[in-house]
Amino acid sequence: MKAIVLDSFGGPEVLKPGEAEAPTAAAGRVLIRVHATSVNRPDAVQRQGNYPPPAGESPILGLEAAGTVEALGADVTGFARGERVFALLGGGGYAELAVAHAGHVMRIPPNLTFEQAACICETYITAYMNLFLYAQLADGETVLLHGGGGGVTTAAMQLVKTLTPRARLLVTASTAKVERVRALGAGVVIDYKNEDFAEAVQRHTDKRGADVILDHLGGSYLERNVRSLAVGGRLAVIGVMGGRKGELDVGRVLANRLRILGSVLRPRPVAEKTAIIRAFESDVLPHFASGRIAPAIHKIYPLEQAAEAHRAMEAGEHFGKLVLRVARA
Repeated sequence: MKAIVLDSFGGPEVLKPGEAEAPTAAAGRVLIRVHATSVNRPDAVQRQGNYPPPAGESPILGLEAAGTVEALGADVTGFARGERVFALLGGGGYAELAVAHAGHVMRIPPNLTFEQAACICETYITAYMNLFLYAQLADGETVLLHGGGGGVTTAAMQLVKTLTPRARLLVTASTAKVERVRALGAGVVIDYKNEDFAEAVQRHTDKRGADVILDHLGGSYLERNVRSLAVGGRLAVIGVMGGRKGELDVGRVLANRLRILGSVLRPRPVAEKTAIIRAFESDVLPHFASGRIAPAIHKIYPLEQAAEAHRAMEAGEHFGKLVLRVARA
C-alpha cells in the first residue's frame, strides 16, 4: 500500500512517499481505507525519534484517520463495510489502509467531509478530556488557553463556547494571530509576544485569576501559569514544547488549593481510551452533526507532500489544522 515511510529520524525531509505492508483487521479491530488524515504535533516528535508508538501499533505516523470500513475483525459488530468512519489511532494514519480498535471508531456525521472528520480525534478529544473530564471546567468559570490558532487550542475554544457558553474565555496568541483568534470568539486575547500573560490575566480578571488553564508549553510557562490561577484553580498540562522542567511555588499551590494535572492520550490502555471516546461521542459529536462545531482547516495537502505539511506546522504560521488527503471521495 502507499504510505509515508521514514528512512531515518530527523527533520521533515525524512518523510518519503513509499510502500508499506498493508495491515489486516485482527480480532477487535477495524480496517479503514483512509481518505484523509491530519498532522499533529506528536507526529513531529515521533519523526524525530522521541515518541515511539505503543506496543502492537503501526510505526507509520498518523494518530487519526477518516475513511470507509474496509474489513472487520473477529467479534466486531455495529459497523458495515463501506461505512464512513473516523478513528483515533495508535499509529498508521499516513497510509492508504489503517487499523483502529473498534472502540476507537466513530461514524462520520453526514454533513462532514472526510477532511473535516480527520481533524477531530486528536485535537478535540484531547481538549475535551483535559478541560471537561479532568479539569472539570464549569459554566461561568474563567479559562485560559495558550497558543491561539493551534489545532488543540482552536478545538478547545469551540468546545468551551459550546459546552460552557457562560464561561469567560482568555486566549494567548502571537501578534499575527490576535485578530483571527478574537474573531473566533475569545473574550480576551493576550499578545504573549508583547506582554506578560500572567500580568494580563490578573488585570483582566480583577486579580482573581483563571479557574482552568490548558497549556502545552510545560516548563517555561509553569511559574507564570501557577501565578495566573485563581483559588481552587486547575492547570492541565498537555505538552512540554517549552521544556520539561520549571520552577514551582509549592507554597502558592498549597495556600490556593491548586491542582496540576498532566495527561497524554496515545499511551493510555485501550479500554481507557474507549471510555473517553464514548463520552466524547455522547457529549460533543452531536454538535458536529448540527454544524455548531466545525473543524478549522488551514490547508489540505496530498499525502505525498507530508514533509511540506510538517514544515508548515513547525513554522507555526498555520491557523487550524493541516490535513493530508490520501484519496478523493
